[in-house]
Amino acid sequence: MPAPITYYDWIAHHADRRPQTVAIHDLHTGRSFTYQQLHERAGRLAAHLQGLGVGKRDRVAILAPNGPEYFDVQFACGRIGGVMVPLNWRLTVPELEYILGDCAPKVLVHDSTFRPQAQELKARCGVAHLMEVDIDRADCAYERAIMAASPSPTLVPMTHDDISTIMYTSGTTGHPKGAIITHGMTFWNVVNLGVPAMISPATVQLVVLPLFHTGGLNCYANPVLHAGGTIRIMRSFEPGAALAHISDPALGITHVFAVPAPYQFMMQHPTFRDADLSRLKVSSVGGAPCALTILETWAARGVPLVQGYGMTETSPGTAMLDAADAMRKVGSAGKPLLHTEVRIVDESGRDVQCGEIGELWTRGPNITPGYWNKPEATAAAFADGWLKTGDAARQDEDGFYYIVDRWKDMYISGGENVYPAEVENVIFQLPQVGDVAVIGVPDERWGEVGKAVIVVKPDQTLSQADVVNHCLARLARFKVPQSVDFVETLPRNATGKVLKRDLRTHYVGAAAPAIT
Repeated sequence: MPAPITYYDWIAHHADRRPQTVAIHDLHTGRSFTYQQLHERAGRLAAHLQGLGVGKRDRVAILAPNGPEYFDVQFACGRIGGVMVPLNWRLTVPELEYILGDCAPKVLVHDSTFRPQAQELKARCGVAHLMEVDIDRADCAYERAIMAASPSPTLVPMTHDDISTIMYTSGTTGHPKGAIITHGMTFWNVVNLGVPAMISPATVQLVVLPLFHTGGLNCYANPVLHAGGTIRIMRSFEPGAALAHISDPALGITHVFAVPAPYQFMMQHPTFRDADLSRLKVSSVGGAPCALTILETWAARGVPLVQGYGMTETSPGTAMLDAADAMRKVGSAGKPLLHTEVRIVDESGRDVQCGEIGELWTRGPNITPGYWNKPEATAAAFADGWLKTGDAARQDEDGFYYIVDRWKDMYISGGENVYPAEVENVIFQLPQVGDVAVIGVPDERWGEVGKAVIVVKPDQTLSQADVVNHCLARLARFKVPQSVDFVETLPRNATGKVLKRDLRTHYVGAAAPAIT
């Protein structure tokens, strides 16, 4: 008699419908798991976790590079009511100590490369159990635990309101906030993204973003698994390898999702010109404003990048541009997804006129109920049921939304609002520019002025005068950067977003509010 299938268990469903279809392919190790195998692994891990005392709402953290283990843990927790806490492996032990102290996991699953950190965190935070994954050993502790456990845990009834995941994002107080992700949020994200992204059982996605991030986990890995498709996981992103995977007919990649940086790095790679992109059906970009040069370069190769918008707290899909509009509305994040509402408001919370810039607010069943152990932060994030995103946006006459920039990245120069993304777009037009970020810095006369921090392409030269003169011909004077600094690299987080907070700390001397 097979174990009963609960409503939220996509893997159990597909193990019954398409047991031999490959669900997950780990490109680093070459391991593949069918839906039947993934179903059995999730069941055995769930039973093992129950044996360790994990019950409903108990947390299970994971500290590892990309790999199938994220989905073992996610679906195992879903069967017994546990809560997965994916950890950013770029953080230091003190930073991780704060997170584990906040969420208090009973179990920490970790890759062998993070053994010293895991052992130190166990001692500092009182984590009861460690489970080590070693991809070079088939008999590592993690695999032994799975193989020794029963495939039939005691299933725990769940609803859409139950917590599935806690994802920690940057906080304005210097400490990260744990965004609560419910089973309902994940389900509605699957529904919201599935149709416009054309996800089906035939979908094969190349997963390039970190799986500890909502972009990696939910755009579109979870929607693909919900549909019964296949995800092929890169342990870490490398532009040449990603292009090789996309070009490989044996892999049959149909979908890619990334923030702008991976697309930028791929298009700057010497193999981009000859890469075979013909099998790509949907290539989406989100997470940050995308420079027009990136959109235009990929479009010239026959791949219009479909822009979308979202954040961890929105699970993350909020808006998306249909593929048919990708070239007609270049630069737009599209329109709200099916089960989501958005509005643009001024500083008083009043709706702005069409074309005016304001803060984007959103609500719907895909929105977080709040932050773990942070009632004050939760209260501050909402107004009359609307989540305040902190992003500056505008709407055109056809109803399409454009994300102008992070609201907190905007600076005011001589009483005029300046959105760095607009200035960066102009600077990116210079062929010598490999990367750029613009921040506001204090100025005695104007309050704030722009500083451009630029990475020049190899074997190219560029001066501050070149940049300023280029901007003067294309931007209002108050938007033109007053200074330019040339660096070898820009600081980025694990998903590729530029860490403007770090730039402000370096150039201004004090950290500005962190960007979520």
